[in-house]
Amino acid sequence: MANVTNVSELERLKTLHNGNKLPLTFSDAEFERRLGGLRAIMNDKSLDAVILTSYQGIKYYSDFLFTYFGRSYALVVTQKESISVTANIDAGMPWRTSYGDNIVYTDWKRDNFYHGLQEALNRQGIKAQRIGVEDDTVPTLQRQAIQDTFPSVELVDVSQAAMRQRMIKSAEEIEVIKHGARIGDIGGEAIHAAIREGITEYEVALIGQEAMVHEIAKTFPDQEVRDTWVWFQSGINTDGAHNWATTRKLQRGDLLSMNCFPMTSGYYTALERTMTLGQPDDRTLELWKANVEVHEAGIELIKPGAVCKDIAHELNDIFIGHGLLPNRTFGYGHSFGVLSHYYGREAGLELREDIDTVLEPGMVVSMEPMITIMDGEPGAGGYREHDILVVGEDGAENITKFPYGPEHNIIDA
Repeated sequence: MANVTNVSELERLKTLHNGNKLPLTFSDAEFERRLGGLRAIMNDKSLDAVILTSYQGIKYYSDFLFTYFGRSYALVVTQKESISVTANIDAGMPWRTSYGDNIVYTDWKRDNFYHGLQEALNRQGIKAQRIGVEDDTVPTLQRQAIQDTFPSVELVDVSQAAMRQRMIKSAEEIEVIKHGARIGDIGGEAIHAAIREGITEYEVALIGQEAMVHEIAKTFPDQEVRDTWVWFQSGINTDGAHNWATTRKLQRGDLLSMNCFPMTSGYYTALERTMTLGQPDDRTLELWKANVEVHEAGIELIKPGAVCKDIAHELNDIFIGHGLLPNRTFGYGHSFGVLSHYYGREAGLELREDIDTVLEPGMVVSMEPMITIMDGEPGAGGYREHDILVVGEDGAENITKFPYGPEHNIIDA
């Protein structure tokens, strides 16, 4: 656009096929399989289109993981096409790194994003009557704006059906998750070697993070390297599972909690281990062993046909035997896939008392019991272990190899 003298003359929408499409995390056949599943959901619900707006929805069906920064993103899926609608600030990168076509919207009018949603359907000559949205994550104001954009359309929730599709992993997904578990083990070994008196939590965390990031870049050289992190906690900071690293210095006698989270192209994996710096006291050792007992029992219970709530109840009985049931802090495990601390959750596949999902081949779940003893009590702190299991036809494969328990993780440095 030559000789533009006013911002009002700038384009509302753009096509930015800048450069060439890059290799994606998964094959074209895998994305067609996923989109085929979504289109089956559309058929079941008599939908003309689906507008996905969540991190997990867009990533799962297109491979593009957006950076929010206050701008909206979408993937518009019809029976014929999938088209991402992305912000001009990202230029051609979303098109290069996604499966399907792309529409770029600019900042020059406030409603350009919604104009892009309209264009995605107009290009295909679709006059929609029913459109699917993700009611579990779409903000109220955005849902209303979508409704105002398509005033005669009925908006229908697809979030639960799409979540159910994501719960069963393909062979390609499981391969990525297995690499993630392996890389988590590498981070764990780097942290184990770095632990010493006087080092800070955040320094230990950075050592583990760097080891994992280098291995991710080596394993997935065509993908973005982003979002990998470590929570390393000591002393009282072990009481919560999601406590971020601080400047606290490790002291001899500390209870430690190591938590490695390699992110491989939006796919979350985790390694979590209880440790001590020096020999633990008798109560700490007793509590640690009790949690390991639950952990090992839980690993044995994960198999096809097992019911999530039944696993939780059986493990509760072990904690009751130790007088520790009130010290539990969260459910015993959860599903894996497109997941992070700021997006995604397959809430229908959690090992909790209120979940009646039956485990099936292709599901990937963790076993991660945790108890917390309050400050001032003997053995104070948080205890947790975490392994990842892939459910198969006849049992489950534990893909976490880093050892757990006092035999390996009492560190006399």
